[in-house]
Amino acid sequence: MRGKRSATPDLCRLLRCAALCNDAVPSMMTVASKGAKTLHGDPIEHALLACAALCGVNSLKVREAWPRVHEIPFAAERQYMATWHQKGLAQAQSSSTLLLCVKGAPEKILTSCTEFLDESGESHAFTPEVRATLEAQIHELASSGLRVLAFAESQVSSESWLHASRNQRAQDSLPHDAFVFLGVVGLLDPPRAEAAPSVLMCKQAGIQVKMITGDNPATAWALASRVGIVADQGHGENLVVTGHDLATLDTAQLQKVVNNGMVFARITPEQKLIIIRLLQQSGHITAMTGDGVNDAPALRQADLGIAMGLAGTAVARESADMVLMDDNFATIVSAVEEGRGVYANLQKFIVWTLPTNLAEGLIILVAVVFGLQLPILPVQVLWINMTTAVFLGLSLAFEPLEQGHMTRPPRPRSQPLLQPSLILRTIIVSTLALGASFGMFLWSLDSGYTEAQARTLAVHALVVVQIFYLFNCRSLERSVWSVGFFSNPMVTAGIGVTIGLQVLLTWAPPMQSFFGTAMIPVGPLLGLLGFGVLTLAVVGTEKHLRRRFTLGTT
Repeated sequence: MRGKRSATPDLCRLLRCAALCNDAVPSMMTVASKGAKTLHGDPIEHALLACAALCGVNSLKVREAWPRVHEIPFAAERQYMATWHQKGLAQAQSSSTLLLCVKGAPEKILTSCTEFLDESGESHAFTPEVRATLEAQIHELASSGLRVLAFAESQVSSESWLHASRNQRAQDSLPHDAFVFLGVVGLLDPPRAEAAPSVLMCKQAGIQVKMITGDNPATAWALASRVGIVADQGHGENLVVTGHDLATLDTAQLQKVVNNGMVFARITPEQKLIIIRLLQQSGHITAMTGDGVNDAPALRQADLGIAMGLAGTAVARESADMVLMDDNFATIVSAVEEGRGVYANLQKFIVWTLPTNLAEGLIILVAVVFGLQLPILPVQVLWINMTTAVFLGLSLAFEPLEQGHMTRPPRPRSQPLLQPSLILRTIIVSTLALGASFGMFLWSLDSGYTEAQARTLAVHALVVVQIFYLFNCRSLERSVWSVGFFSNPMVTAGIGVTIGLQVLLTWAPPMQSFFGTAMIPVGPLLGLLGFGVLTLAVVGTEKHLRRRFTLGTT
């Protein structure tokens, strides 16, 4: 509704009901010398007060004229809110008649209406024909994605108010059975522009997005179609699972419906909790978003409870594992994307560091078992660990996200960090590093080099294998040629620093005396590149064979 509108008598009574059966609190504040309203409460109730104001109905004056004396707050299981009002404060003690206002789900309100108002404000009998026409109009509004609220009122005695007050907690049906139907209000809460692309990205990533709402099934289907949760099939609300449907199913049927259903409407807080538990029993990892007090149990039960930071209640935020500060679904998808990248880079670092550390241990072990000289001294092992782990291994943390990482299905909960294929690769690279370092040491001694020079070449051989293996670890599946050698500046910088430190280790006198190294000719150093090329070739071949014959997945 845009601009001021004149209100007909029937609309005035509807807006009066909307202002009275409403917990939003309007207040005035001055902003840049202009009056601006600051509303506190539920956004839907804010919208009702704004609608009343546009039609010339002053909510504050209406509430002053009709003070509230009792209420039944809205609850998902009741699907309505009711308030009792007495005409004027001066008559609060003498009047025996109260105005009862209700708002809620149309299917709930209509069942207790016996009259309706025409445009002039005259009441007429609420016949089956009128009901059928009205239900068709409500269905049309809901199918267009509007959230539809129905309003009704009745004159009741003080005794009925006292009865409702005593039985408020057990109240399920409406507190009266002869209401005058006032009308319905359709509220549009359009999804954000980024919602549909985010849902599509979730589907591509193998993440199911289910809508669980207390809205009308037609409204839920329209919104789900709009954001891509379900395919647009016109009036497909018959495919929506309702709370009533769930209540009639046995355990086996319930499990099947929860797994297959995508849109759940008119769902109570208890049913939200049941849905989360059933999904978890089926092996799904669940993430639940919510903002209300009634969402707290489901937020607590979910593997990842995500509360709304802007519109969410304090109870929801305290029950959740995370708080979404911008209330934007796209932020959740971005977090999933970032999480996959962090996990992938952590896995790459582990896959890189295990073979190198294992090779260092094997070198010492082989030398001790066979009674040979140590190819690498313990202090040199410490040097390798300090330099390569920092400047080579940590550079993998800056590896950009790989193409297509959001089109892969989620990994199973039981999948280990190191799978058999990666363990096999660890053994292969460890063997290569062991052979390179030990072989270079023995060859150097046979060639007449000193023991210090031989150990220096052995250290360099191990570092060269680590450097070339680092290129292969930038992707656990794709070849180094498809990833590119220089697409990660941090890897390039790390390799440059490592080479510089190896130069100091070899030719700086203080380093020589401390680490037991010695200057060596350039020729053998260039020959070490052959070990690096061999590492590239062997690991690249292993990747190719694994992709071709599906020897494993990463």
